[in-house]
Amino acid sequence: MATALPPGRTVAAFSRPGREWVFAKAEVEPVGGRDAMTRRIVIVGGGTAGWLSAAYLARALPRPPHAGGWTITLVESAEIPTIGVGEGSFPTLRTTIATLGRSEADFMRASDATFKQGVRFAGWAGGATPGHADDDYFHPFNLPLGGDAPGLLPFWLDSARDPARPAFADAVTAQERVIRAGKGPKRAQDADFGGPMNYAYHFDAAKLALWLRDVATAHGVERIEATIAAVDRTASGDIASLTPLVGEPIAGDFFLDCSGFRALLIGEALEAPFHDVGDVLFNDRAIAMQVPTQADASIAPYTLATAHDAGWIWDIGLSTRRGTGCVYSSRHMSDEAAEAVIRTYNGVDLPTRLLRFRTGYRTQQWIGNTVAIGLSAGFFEPLESTGIMLVEVAARMVADMLTGPLDQAALAGAARSFNRQMTARFAATVEFLKLHYCVSQRRDTPYWRDNADPASWPEGLRDKLAQWRHRLPSRFDFVVDYETFLPPSWAFILHGLGYATDAGRGILAAQPEQARDAIAAFGKIRQAGLQAVANLPDHRSLVQHYHRNH
Repeated sequence: MATALPPGRTVAAFSRPGREWVFAKAEVEPVGGRDAMTRRIVIVGGGTAGWLSAAYLARALPRPPHAGGWTITLVESAEIPTIGVGEGSFPTLRTTIATLGRSEADFMRASDATFKQGVRFAGWAGGATPGHADDDYFHPFNLPLGGDAPGLLPFWLDSARDPARPAFADAVTAQERVIRAGKGPKRAQDADFGGPMNYAYHFDAAKLALWLRDVATAHGVERIEATIAAVDRTASGDIASLTPLVGEPIAGDFFLDCSGFRALLIGEALEAPFHDVGDVLFNDRAIAMQVPTQADASIAPYTLATAHDAGWIWDIGLSTRRGTGCVYSSRHMSDEAAEAVIRTYNGVDLPTRLLRFRTGYRTQQWIGNTVAIGLSAGFFEPLESTGIMLVEVAARMVADMLTGPLDQAALAGAARSFNRQMTARFAATVEFLKLHYCVSQRRDTPYWRDNADPASWPEGLRDKLAQWRHRLPSRFDFVVDYETFLPPSWAFILHGLGYATDAGRGILAAQPEQARDAIAAFGKIRQAGLQAVANLPDHRSLVQHYHRNH
């Protein structure tokens, strides 16, 4: 340790002699003399989580010279690399980027971003999927006609005997047709962050973090490069300051732990319990490989998720490369076998990177004056790109809860509310991700057979699936404020995989007038899809337009 610590307060001290952090405790005197009119947020860790939180809070919170304004300091270490492989997002990122006050072209060029209109699943169902000759279906971002309501779903289900019935996503949205045609979600003349199709982005995660750092520091966020050696706590247990290996303590009024899997504040110092869900979501490793592409190669406007014997492979198109990775369960596949899977998939001999992760989340993500955001709060495999979205939700909630005066009662209430909402959101996400595996009819390997075992399903998911065998999903099945995925997303997965249900049976004959309206609506959607394909640009040409117009 580089700094001697006098007796007084509790301190969590960290050293790293090898690859593991060593936890120790000492006592130090309190740090005083802070200006009560100005409050300071200290963020530990950079990367996407740290810099996105910093940039958003710098725009959302009152700043000095306003009374009670917040200053923001981010501490990151050059010795600790970021994960840097999360390259997909949710449509919510558009709103977040717009809030930061930068143009879409600025963001896209800086982060090498492309457009993402959903996820294409290949090899998951265990047989031909409804509407396709192959094992292939889409989870698009556009809502079905009618929005969240069941709408056309019961009529689509009752038309199962029609050999010309399209896939569910193709029947109820125009977007699947657009995606398969390789078209972008908007036109060059459309306004920033908007267009005919709903969309998110793919991007280079390392470049995105650097761009967010530039945005944050331009809005007054202070950056300190340091490795944290100790955490100074008050007598009540709150964090008071951070002691770097070199330099003076960094005091703060509120702390964000964005230190990744290390969870230096929420895990090591505050010992927040971790809820492991590895018995539900088996995947705990990934082997990533980046594959260069030709300058004129087409760019898929979706994430491709291809199932294999013990997991799946992601494939994400950027302007100069594809980001790929083999996600797998170490209980069902060795590292060597997974390496062979990704090399066979890409057909090239390129460097790979092995990532190990623990799947689950903290049941207390806010303790005292400290909140965990990003990997320190929890992590799920990259299926459906939930990571950055959970960062966005947490940062927005923190911004709302830190607005105005904060006494101890208000802070404690905010912590309880945040923990209740975030843990419920994490739990709901676990159910949705498990849905992709447990509805599959694959039984060809132990991995898929274990996923099909109801003993590995969360109770809430078991209850839903038992009821949905005989009825349509209802709004009472979902607590919207806790849901990352709206009911249509559940429908896209269920009926993309060919989930067997009696729901909707006989409705075409029983409700002839509504059936005529539904058939007319299906026709309008089909025509809208054809028109969109004709009017929307090729995805690569659209990306090049945004990259040129920086």
